[in-house]
Amino acid sequence: MTERERMARIIGIDLGTTNSLVAYVDERTGLPRVIPDRDGRALLPSVVAFTPQGVLVGDPAKRQLVRRPESTVYSVKRFMGRGYDDVKDELRHFPFRISPADEIVRIAVGGREAEGDLREVTPPEVSAVVLRALKERAEQFFGETLEKAVITVPAYFNDSQRQATKDAGRIAGLDVVRIVNEPTAAALAYGLHRLQNGIIAVYDLGGGTFDISILRVHDDIFEVLATNGDTHLGGDDFDHVVLNYVADEFLKETRGATN
Repeated sequence: MTERERMARIIGIDLGTTNSLVAYVDERTGLPRVIPDRDGRALLPSVVAFTPQGVLVGDPAKRQLVRRPESTVYSVKRFMGRGYDDVKDELRHFPFRISPADEIVRIAVGGREAEGDLREVTPPEVSAVVLRALKERAEQFFGETLEKAVITVPAYFNDSQRQATKDAGRIAGLDVVRIVNEPTAAALAYGLHRLQNGIIAVYDLGGGTFDISILRVHDDIFEVLATNGDTHLGGDDFDHVVLNYVADEFLKETRGATN
């Protein structure tokens, strides 16, 4: 390994269901620091819109949800490393169309088939757009090209889901040097590795899941002893419940008004 390779800066990326962010470890303090965008916002919505004018990511993509819902992809983390049969029961919650023909999930985006601009993308390709945006944010912050990253994933992610995350990083131009379990990353961020030994419970309420992981720390090493939770009890699911409730109440009121 060359001196340049040893000194290469590594960024940390939280690729979330709803929002994502990029961070680094401050060499002076040893503490993690989140890198904001030019407007000072730390979070990047994990939303990608495919429009005739090009691909949008983040807040501009979120604004396309009303205009082009069929070509605006969000919560794609739910589909990483999974097949159509794995996700078919939850497709009713999403406006975009997923092809049932392949073993891997393929999302139809870009427009109408009759217009000739309809194409299919995979979850790693969509996630790569988010990762690339975070990579560019970090490069602007440091004023240098960055090639290496650590990416967090849920502790329950299987090998296929972890590999799909690595694939997304590769497509984005990143060398993913490590995939880190999210509860481990959370414990490190709060400095819990400074404990000589102990048992830690980490709760994670995110956009897609609500889970708990039990970690053992010993000599700066984290071991995930157990993890469990509900993969459909996150912010997205809360939104669906509230939306359905409001829709049902609206129908009750309007039906009563017309009778």
